[in-house]
This record gives sequence, structure tokens and C-alpha cells, in this order.
Amino acid sequence: MTETTPSTGLDAEDRKIITLARSARARNGVPEGAAVRDETGRTYVAGTVALDSLRLSALRTAVAMAVASGAKSLEAAAVVTAADSVPAEDRAAVRDLGGPGTPVLLAGPDGALRESVAAGA
Repeated sequence: MTETTPSTGLDAEDRKIITLARSARARNGVPEGAAVRDETGRTYVAGTVALDSLRLSALRTAVAMAVASGAKSLEAAAVVTAADSVPAEDRAAVRDLGGPGTPVLLAGPDGALRESVAAGA
């Protein structure tokens, strides 16, 4: 059983993926950081990819890393960004691997949770 942090309403594992996403954003100096947790509890962390020939959001990159590493499903996803919402394309990538009920946590650059939406929403 995971313990919920009273001030955030998040359990320790969800807080962890927000922290990892925030760290990726800061470390790489990119607009977004993301992390996903697979069905075994492994985490995959990524930042925005902005090459001339390839552009991927941090969340789609994290999902791709999970798939490439053999993940069969996702338990949760988190993105840290200054944006006000998680784009439909990003939620679709989470939904494709985790299903429509997979929670997608949106946090601001300070790590504060702004919203939690289902991938299928």
C-alpha cells in the first residue's frame, strides 16, 4: 500500500514521477520534462526532443522509451511544463500503452500538481 501525501493528495510513486519529470526538464533546459511508470514499477524519463528532423514532446518521448524497453502497460504518467493542459496527442500516446483510465499528472515548473486527467479524457 502506498502512502498519500496530505498536502498534495498524491501517493509517493506519483510524487516520484513528477520529481523525475521536473529534474529532466531542469537538467536538459527543455520546455517539458516527463516520466511514465510501467506495470512493473519501472520509470522512464525524458525531455522535449527538438531536432531539425524530429520533434517530440517529453511525454511522447517517455512513452516511446517505455515501449522500446519492453513495457506492456503504463500505471501513470507525469509531465512538467508551463503549459496549461496536456495536448490530446500526448494523452493518446499514454492511452495507447496504458489504456483510457491511465492517470496523466500535469505539474507546473515548480512541481506543483495542476491537474490529473485520465488518458482517455
